[in-house]
Amino acid sequence: MTFLSRAPIPAIPGRAPFAILFLLGCDTARVLAHDFWIEPSSFRPAVGSEIAVSLRVGEHFRGEPVPRADPRIVKFILASASEETPVPGLPGTDPAGFARIASPGFLVIGYRSSRSPITLEAEKFEKYLADEGLDGVLRARAARNERGKPGVEVYSRCAKSLVAGNGAGTAGFDRVLGFTLELVAESNPLKLSAGRTMRFLLLYEGRPLPGALVKAIALEDPDKTAEARSGSDGRVSFRLARKGIWLAKAVHMVPAPPETGADWESLWASLTFEVP
Repeated sequence: MTFLSRAPIPAIPGRAPFAILFLLGCDTARVLAHDFWIEPSSFRPAVGSEIAVSLRVGEHFRGEPVPRADPRIVKFILASASEETPVPGLPGTDPAGFARIASPGFLVIGYRSSRSPITLEAEKFEKYLADEGLDGVLRARAARNERGKPGVEVYSRCAKSLVAGNGAGTAGFDRVLGFTLELVAESNPLKLSAGRTMRFLLLYEGRPLPGALVKAIALEDPDKTAEARSGSDGRVSFRLARKGIWLAKAVHMVPAPPETGADWESLWASLTFEVP
């Protein structure tokens, strides 16, 4: 299945430099306030075919293209059972990359960005913390009498997407890429149908992360968001109300390393997949 409704936005004269600046941090407030995910041109590509790999930023699974910016990329790969292959692409373009499907079965596309700084006024920062379920940070700010203080942070992205070569696969959907914050599928989406349960594991620095707010959104019904907190074992599950393409996402925030000059560091994890 392809994102037929998500055709790339045509180039507009004079807009390419803006697009690159957008990704590099000129408009970081807008980037931070929205979700980030990977959209492959197909979730069940034929072996031997090439898929386009697009990056998107938006809300409620409605997004805008994010052009490729190599200075921001820590890792951009296609992972199989045997290897990790870089996803190549041209700077400043959408799609951000292309990947050739060499074998049947599950493959994982992974994108890890470097840190970007941002400062948000107090009211916006508090709302963002509440929306993303970052209650611990809200309590910490209240305890320090910082509720009226701007939020100074650095953020980065940890995005993944599951694709199945030849639309088949019994293993590899739970492949871990080693991202700082990572959503791992623990159910085979090819074996699911509408109304069945999809299980996830949320990892932070390789260990299960409890108490984090995880959200799941269907592409065909994006205004309805399912929410659940990860358990003590880092696991969370959702009953998927419909077939089709889904986005799972989570945000985690910790005190920022001193060298960043920020108060907080946020990590944004996402996983896209299809229930056929």
